[in-house]
Amino acid sequence: MRLDKFLKISRVIKRRTLAKEVAEQGRISVNGNTAKASTKLSEGDELAIRFGQKIVHVRVNSLREIVRKEEAETLYTIIKEEKIDDK
Repeated sequence: MRLDKFLKISRVIKRRTLAKEVAEQGRISVNGNTAKASTKLSEGDELAIRFGQKIVHVRVNSLREIVRKEEAETLYTIIKEEKIDDK
């Protein structure tokens, strides 16, 4: 599954176009490598997403095409969140 589609379906990022923009800005890495929106994900991949002043590290648990809102959080596990000090 594409990175931008996973982020939308899992509701980590609400809209696919926004997920694509974030990836194009180089703010997402998959397994330590900067990722594009079209990067193919596999179960077990680790994502690092920069949201403003924090980085969220997420592990992909499963890839499914259709997910109900209540089940979206089962697709990933948040490993850690870290704040960034821009000094």
